[in-house]
Amino acid sequence: MEQLTTRDPLTGQELLGGIPTQRAAPTRVATPALPSAPAPCLTPPLWRQALQLLPTPTGTPFTFCYVLVLLATSLFAQYGDPATVSSLLRGSSTDVAHLADTPLLVLGASALWVAGGLLGPYAIAFLFTLTALERRIGGRRAAGVFLAGHVAATLATEIPVAVSVVTGHLPASSLHRLDYGISFGLMASIGALAGLLRPVARATLLGFVSLMLVQDLLALEDPLTNWGHPLALLAGIVCWPAVRRASARRKEPVLHGR
Repeated sequence: MEQLTTRDPLTGQELLGGIPTQRAAPTRVATPALPSAPAPCLTPPLWRQALQLLPTPTGTPFTFCYVLVLLATSLFAQYGDPATVSSLLRGSSTDVAHLADTPLLVLGASALWVAGGLLGPYAIAFLFTLTALERRIGGRRAAGVFLAGHVAATLATEIPVAVSVVTGHLPASSLHRLDYGISFGLMASIGALAGLLRPVARATLLGFVSLMLVQDLLALEDPLTNWGHPLALLAGIVCWPAVRRASARRKEPVLHGR
């Protein structure tokens, strides 16, 4: 019995000539290339970049809530009863007498007031500096930098006063000086933020702030506070390794496993 084999069907030319011929390759029709879509613009518009300089409740909750508190205390200091305002400010002062009795209370209360009001240089610098710092390292770390500068500079300026009073170099009235505000925490935040900038911007910022601090020291209007500002700035500079690690971690992509 013969074995049946399968073959490809013959074309008409093969049937007529009896000899199979090579088939022509199919002709490919070139399709016109479609115009490529324009690349998406990765740079946000100017209005969105400007909004990033200001605190928001979702992007920078620490700075946003802090600004609301400072807004309330500043309005009260301006329009409230003068006797009540004076009593609250003296009760919030981080002088030696208050630090010896209620250190935690006055360290926290003294940072709720802005010296110079809402339109003063400290308030404006606070708004932009804390917002930029929190966007880069997060709210908890930004609060830690601010608190570290506030506490360190306060103790560094008030402890020598206590020692000087005990040794008789200063009168006892020096134990009850009026000292409050956000300037120490602000200087620490500026020092920490400088560590996250490019070299030119970092040198410009530190140079400008240092020049202002030197002028204040030469004026000798408030020596203790004036010396506290460069100490707070130095405290922020000491935080550079920590804030750089925190900023790098926030930039790393998050990998979601199964």
